[in-house]
Amino acid sequence: MIRAATEADAEAIVNIYNHYITDTVITFEETPVTTEEFAGRIRKVLEGGYPYLVAEEDGEILGYSYASQFRTRVAYRFTAETTVYLKHGITGKGLGTALYTALLEELKQRKFHVALGGITVPNAASQALHEKLGFKKIAHFSECGFKFNQWLDVGFWEYKLE
Repeated sequence: MIRAATEADAEAIVNIYNHYITDTVITFEETPVTTEEFAGRIRKVLEGGYPYLVAEEDGEILGYSYASQFRTRVAYRFTAETTVYLKHGITGKGLGTALYTALLEELKQRKFHVALGGITVPNAASQALHEKLGFKKIAHFSECGFKFNQWLDVGFWEYKLE
């Protein structure tokens, strides 16, 4: 079941996300976040008018997706940056596709025009997911991040919602 997230989901979500902080280069954050901090992040997204979704099965949150402000200038108000994370080990079952599809539908209903996904590259699974959904690669930034003593590239994929 995919449903709207609430601040009460913060603990389950942060348990998913902190794995990506401590064990991967998928996120450029380097310090695990607290439940309280993450609840504030959820609140900020929702108060900004963006969707925040969770995938839940038998009462357990297995993944989440959300959209957020791309840039602060008012002309960017119809563009959203998208994010999706799954619980470690829960891949290849269509959950990422379902979460992302629901997120894109929410953005369409809210009259957004463009969704942008930023990916640490290479990341074959995320690149494949974005391209399966119709995203097109539009940018590649070389060595713009540094984590775990290595320089990391970032690519951006774009999806036109209208």
